[in-house]
Amino acid sequence: MEVILAEHAGFCFGVQRAVDTVYEQIENRKSNGRPIYTFGSIIHNEEVVKDLRKRGVAVISSLEEAEVLPEPERGTMIIRSHGVEKCVCERLKELGYEVIDATCPFVKRIHDIVERESAAGRSIVIVGDEGHPEVEATRGWSQSPTYIIESVEEAEKFVCREGEELCIVSQTTFNYKKFQDVVEIFDKKGYNGSVVNTVCNATEVRQAEARELAARVDVMIVIGGNHSSNTRKLYEICRQECQMTYYIQTLEDLHLQLPKSVRLVGITAGASTPNNIIEEVQNYVRINF
Repeated sequence: MEVILAEHAGFCFGVQRAVDTVYEQIENRKSNGRPIYTFGSIIHNEEVVKDLRKRGVAVISSLEEAEVLPEPERGTMIIRSHGVEKCVCERLKELGYEVIDATCPFVKRIHDIVERESAAGRSIVIVGDEGHPEVEATRGWSQSPTYIIESVEEAEKFVCREGEELCIVSQTTFNYKKFQDVVEIFDKKGYNGSVVNTVCNATEVRQAEARELAARVDVMIVIGGNHSSNTRKLYEICRQECQMTYYIQTLEDLHLQLPKSVRLVGITAGASTPNNIIEEVQNYVRINF
């Protein structure tokens, strides 16, 4: 049996940068002694967050939590890769935290677009998952009405106010084809506005590669955190092409009973999945099947 690992699997640039930032600050703490926090989970991978917690990095989930800490404990606050609302950054600085921004540069680009376009009077349409940290952060950079569209069905129901100009952007990890479908509906409705494709190139490549791989294997394994949006979308894409597609977080979740007819197993992983977990799963499948 052959095991094929997708070429683009595991940490993307933005995730690697964010994780490296935290470990750098852990090293710096040895000399400055300041406590370290991340605002929200630095990335959507429970294993990484667990390791950082062991090293003394605490997760602050809200401004309220940051505000109640006594001043001597207000150390270094690292902004997660998904970014945060503009008002959150400003408030953390007011509270006396040393704020280090580990927002993915591709997400930061969307913040800049939204801030600029909303200041010019355009309403913002974010094509993405309602409630996702990146989407909520992006919404927080808009000065004008902001709409979240998750599906083609929601796009069909959307009604633009008379004379309203729109600027349409996307969550970086959104399904690229779904984004295109939503934009097509807005085009057909004839709404006045502009479209900026902000789906990350790494996401597009990863999704296309996963689709192609899943279409030619007998079994597909998708590795990633339970709360990882980009991993969930990889799973959905692979499941469309390969009925025997499994979504796991670590090797412990892998309970395979493969028929003897299986000849090809494909493996891909979300952008926040560490290489050691991918290698562990890959080696296990190669040895045991």
